[in-house]
Amino acid sequence: MRGGRTYVIAEAGVNHGGDVAVAARLVDAAADAGADAVKFQTFRADDLVTRDAPAAAYQRANVGATRQHEMLAALELDDAAHESLATRAAERGIEFLSTPFDLGSLGMLTGRLGLRTIKIGSGDLTNAPLLHAAARATDRLIVSTGMATLAEVVEAVGVVAHGFAGTGAPSRAAFADAAGSEAGRAAVASRLTLLHCTSAYPAPAGEANLRAMATLREACGCAVGWSDHTLGTHLAVAAVALGATVIEKHLTLDRGARGPDHAASLEPADFAAMVRAIRDVESAIGDGRKVPTPSERDTAAVARRSLVAARAIRAGATISREDVAVKRPGTGRTPMDAFDVVGRTAARDHATDAPLEDR
Repeated sequence: MRGGRTYVIAEAGVNHGGDVAVAARLVDAAADAGADAVKFQTFRADDLVTRDAPAAAYQRANVGATRQHEMLAALELDDAAHESLATRAAERGIEFLSTPFDLGSLGMLTGRLGLRTIKIGSGDLTNAPLLHAAARATDRLIVSTGMATLAEVVEAVGVVAHGFAGTGAPSRAAFADAAGSEAGRAAVASRLTLLHCTSAYPAPAGEANLRAMATLREACGCAVGWSDHTLGTHLAVAAVALGATVIEKHLTLDRGARGPDHAASLEPADFAAMVRAIRDVESAIGDGRKVPTPSERDTAAVARRSLVAARAIRAGATISREDVAVKRPGTGRTPMDAFDVVGRTAARDHATDAPLEDR
């Protein structure tokens, strides 16, 4: 979170189906829902997959594709489309982000569009050339960690740390050294966010393992978040309560539309409800101090009790247990003194229900 605020990314992804007009509507929907950023995916199918790369099971189920290349080629947005969408996002007051899947796309995003924050997807966690180039080209990097072991994440953080440092020739040994250096740790702590993620579409709630965010934070020394592919909004809200500083969730205009990610996405009204719930959780987390809140002050006077005279007591009389009652309101002497006043001398006359004093 920046200043205690969770950074909410509306993952438009490829839910535009290759239609820039639909993509623009997704920008508007993200802004209307209260997201901090809208994110797309930037790629060229020829640079991303071979012609015979098989489609994933969820892609076959949701699109009917047997090969990735044909499906992805239909979902490309050209440079001009990206520029128009970035302009639309700026007009709507939200940040434009995209995930590059190749070095050329990274160069376009950081060069032509001037993006200073880049998101790298889970599939490229082990893509050292792309990770390294992205770290060198940006101020802030967000990296998803789906499908990964902790050792793979730690090694990827080393690549990023070396890229941020910008010195020395890249190598696996140099990456490990950068991750352990003081400069590398400092750069990662301030510029990298790791997103825990379950790379299934939709992901089973029982495989969310939200506690892994704490593991990543402790092992890698950087901010963490949750890239949520589960159904519904409740796990994203739970992730914020567990310390997620970034929430990424797919946004679609129609969950029933044909495409690889619609089924694991939220429609605009549900996305807006999620953002409202996240903001409520942010305000509810608090600072951890156990003190009465301003809204409790009136309740305390009404609900708590004070020591009062159970019956008339004459000044100078010794107060007995039968003389002491504990009644509302809580504006007098605390009942924590109930055992101490017994046996004391009454300082004045007390009528029944009068606040109890002694000397």
